[in-house]
Amino acid sequence: MRMSTPDSQPGPAAPRGRGDSDDQAANLQPLAGHVLPHTAAEDVLGVLTGTFMAALGLYLLEQSEAVSGGTAGLALLLTFGTPLNLGALFFLVNVPFFGLAMWRKGWRFTLRTALSVGVVSVFAAVCEQFMPVPDMNPVFGVFAGNVLIGVALLIVFRHGSSLGGFNILALIAQEQFNLRGGYVQMSLDVTVILLAFTVLTPENVLLSAAGAVIMNLILAFNHRPGRYRA
Repeated sequence: MRMSTPDSQPGPAAPRGRGDSDDQAANLQPLAGHVLPHTAAEDVLGVLTGTFMAALGLYLLEQSEAVSGGTAGLALLLTFGTPLNLGALFFLVNVPFFGLAMWRKGWRFTLRTALSVGVVSVFAAVCEQFMPVPDMNPVFGVFAGNVLIGVALLIVFRHGSSLGGFNILALIAQEQFNLRGGYVQMSLDVTVILLAFTVLTPENVLLSAAGAVIMNLILAFNHRPGRYRA
């Protein structure tokens, strides 16, 4: 058995003052209680990321002959009856909502939203040009498209913007009336999807409805007042 020597015995613990525990807490949680706002560069990159994901999601839905909710769904519906492409239609159907955004959210939010909507329109045209899809499985297209759009909305909301239309109404309802933005969006989307019965087969409409539920659940579970600080 190894015997301990006096030198190997643990010495008395050094006295700890109140300042020591405060220093350790500060090292463990240096940002506790503080808001770390995004920089302008982070906002730009975040909005670009979100708008690209949204455009790709819309393109997958278009190739699946399905719709979504909100103004995106309206734009997809109009592609069946007008010669305009998806990007142009998405911008046009959002124009009336810019006035609402200016009234309730201010010019800064409105400008960011208008730019985001415009960038989505450009990215949608890019997807059509450089990513032809000869045969899209509709189940995969609807699922992937709505997941992309849901995450894209979270990103652009997080960076002080939106993708226009019903997203603006959902944000106002959440901030002014403390209603869940995702649930408000879902109720509005139901109306748009019901309109799809006029141009799509019942199977595609039901598939579109399931996809819209997926997208709005992503918003409802992740976009809540007070959940994110920055």
